[in-house]
Amino acid sequence: MAGRQAAADGAALKKLKQDLKEGAVGQLYVFHGEESYLRDFYLGQLRKKLLPAGMETFNLHTFQGKECSPRQLEQAVDCLPMMSQRTLLEVYDYDLFKTSAADRDALAALLSKLPDYVCLVFVYDLMEYKPDGRTKLGAALKAHGTAVKFTRQEHGDLVDWIRRRFRAQDHDIDTELAKYLIFLCGDLMTGLISEIGKIGAYAKHRAIAREDIDAVAVPQLDAVVFQLTDAIAAGDFDRAASVLSDLLHMGEAPIKLLSVLGRQLRQLYSARLALERRKGSGYLVELWGMRSSYPAQKLMDAARRFDLRWCRTAVLEAARTDLAMKSSGGDGEELLVELLLKLANTPPKTGIA
Repeated sequence: MAGRQAAADGAALKKLKQDLKEGAVGQLYVFHGEESYLRDFYLGQLRKKLLPAGMETFNLHTFQGKECSPRQLEQAVDCLPMMSQRTLLEVYDYDLFKTSAADRDALAALLSKLPDYVCLVFVYDLMEYKPDGRTKLGAALKAHGTAVKFTRQEHGDLVDWIRRRFRAQDHDIDTELAKYLIFLCGDLMTGLISEIGKIGAYAKHRAIAREDIDAVAVPQLDAVVFQLTDAIAAGDFDRAASVLSDLLHMGEAPIKLLSVLGRQLRQLYSARLALERRKGSGYLVELWGMRSSYPAQKLMDAARRFDLRWCRTAVLEAARTDLAMKSSGGDGEELLVELLLKLANTPPKTGIA
């Protein structure tokens, strides 16, 4: 089921690209999904294709969902384009399927007879798009429009995009460092684009170095917790305590930190088990549903510095701390520090790879 949906999402994006390339932009689209960078990019491409320069004010009509009604949309649809072939209607966060039955019927009728000069785009930014194919409105959207879901990009495509973005700033980055940047800052273009800009402005040489990334990039929580376990593996509990202190000072809730740390320790345990059973990083990719082998390989490398007993103990201690934090009402920060001290008092032995 998930595979068929992914194929359908890919086909919809391919159709949108083809529509733009051939100058055959349709009359109805729904833009949604978590990758807002791509969504905004293609919305910009629609504007360039449909709106002559200087005439945007007359031919672009924008609505916010909470202030929108079928009657307002109908009036905008009836507005003929001025010195242009098309008009573009952008409607943001209109919860189509939670409107009244009468409004849904009115919208279904409107979408079924959009004139050729109109391009209507429903954009979902702050809310999730949840279509209901059982309704007349759902059937109309499916029959007359294209729902384009902008999802996280495949790892290889994302690496290529990162390299292109750095080249646009007169910098080069190798594949391994691009993968490191994704690991550190996440795999959403929306977040990566600002980090690439900062790194490019900071770097003094053509080739981006890891030091450039570490100097200015803001790591995601998972990556910082990985630094904490790395410090534990190295026996550097002062650094581990410093990382934990920084996280707490950043205002991260102790229960959230424990959740991420517990998951990290479970992943580390599974990596240690994989080494014991002579399994490779592909086992972890499948087990944890990872999008690439890079974080799996980092886990395998880290697991070589931990013995199986320590990994098992760490997982159990994290679970006990989680129970104490949720049931006893104890101070979350103190419980996290106690967990770190317990891990420090049971130093890991180098595992057998």
